[in-house]
Amino acid sequence: MEAFLRALRIGREAFSELDANAEATSYFLLGLAPNVARISVRFFHQGTIADLLSALRTHHDDIRVVGSPAAGNRPGDPEFPPSWRLLEQTARKAKDIPPLLAGPLLHAVVTGAPYPRALFNAVIRRIAADRKIDYFRACVMKGYLNRNLNEEVSVSLDVDREDPPYRLGRLFAALEKTQNDASGGGLNKTIRDSFYSSASATPGSVFPRLLRTYQHHLAKLEGGRRVNRERLVQEILDPLGGFPGHLSLPGQGLFAIGYYHQMRDFYTKKTDQGGEDFEGTEEEV
Repeated sequence: MEAFLRALRIGREAFSELDANAEATSYFLLGLAPNVARISVRFFHQGTIADLLSALRTHHDDIRVVGSPAAGNRPGDPEFPPSWRLLEQTARKAKDIPPLLAGPLLHAVVTGAPYPRALFNAVIRRIAADRKIDYFRACVMKGYLNRNLNEEVSVSLDVDREDPPYRLGRLFAALEKTQNDASGGGLNKTIRDSFYSSASATPGSVFPRLLRTYQHHLAKLEGGRRVNRERLVQEILDPLGGFPGHLSLPGQGLFAIGYYHQMRDFYTKKTDQGGEDFEGTEEEV
């Protein structure tokens, strides 16, 4: 297992530690599923160990986001998220996971094929339903946008990215953080609980209202924290010429990534030039 993980981290130069002739050693993968009193074949794949390791490295590069030990020193999030954890994000309970998703996802992982669109759509629906964007859901969003749509989404916060959906996700995170700071962190319900779904789907009808409320929250902050937050919000807003009326599903995925990146940046311990210190727990994020 140690040699296998080294091969995933380092690449071809470590493949020989796992297999002396990884380029020529074959492997065979058979996916079966129960079908009443019979067994049905979901898929069959064969290739070389080198091909498999390369595909796995590409997969984990595609889905890697800040929060993993390799990308952001977050011990609670596995460096190599297992497929079953990604599939769990599609349903409220494990028994409700769409049964036809596992095969296409595994096929994408081991061959480098596009990820199933149904996986991305299902996770978008779950985010809209429970307003939760965690590490595993961010992995799904980033992987689909990177591989299927060639979006080249970064691992962590990209302050130079000007795509409106990404900027709007960052903005929503900044507005929520301001509300939370102004209240001392004791809110039972934040703007994420009330407005995330509508803000990510129809930002034009939501953000003007949220910005008015933000001014009220901002006035409760003191000193450098208030100045820094206003500077951040203005920096996010500057490239936006307005708020789009609607965001497509890929746009909603990019919104979620922007939100996740900005929130992770807030809750990463650091002290900025103005002396503002941020530190948060997994539960807070």
